[in-house]
Amino acid sequence: MLEQIVQTAYREFTLRFYHELFARFQDQETGLSAAEIFAAEAIRALGTPTVNEFAEFMHVSTPNAAYKINSLVRKGYVEKTRSSQDKREYLLHVTRKYELYCGAGDRVQSAVARIRERFTPEECAKFGEMLSVISEELLPYDPTFSEKK
Repeated sequence: MLEQIVQTAYREFTLRFYHELFARFQDQETGLSAAEIFAAEAIRALGTPTVNEFAEFMHVSTPNAAYKINSLVRKGYVEKTRSSQDKREYLLHVTRKYELYCGAGDRVQSAVARIRERFTPEECAKFGEMLSVISEELLPYDPTFSEKK
């Protein structure tokens, strides 16, 4: 039963993600291609990756990644900030413009508000604890991408 619940939740998360992603892609006001949206989403999910980390994650060459990143920078959806530890590297992050465009923060806040309405504070705390364990211990992607420079 637990396996079915996890599969269903995963499917719902991915379906919602792709539905919203391609719904945004249809909005031509952004001027973003589907590949650029995926790239921006990857940068957002990775936090502040370097160009090389982004390229490695996306399984593309560094020049290909740089081309995609520069396109997003020109359009105002990604910024490059020089690393304080290594001045030769740039850290990538999505801009407020992209955050407003995708509205992810609003959806998360709305979901959390509904969770808090439905469950007791103790249940919410336990749910948060369980999600932390799942995210950090059971299903981590790669710790090197989670650690911020």
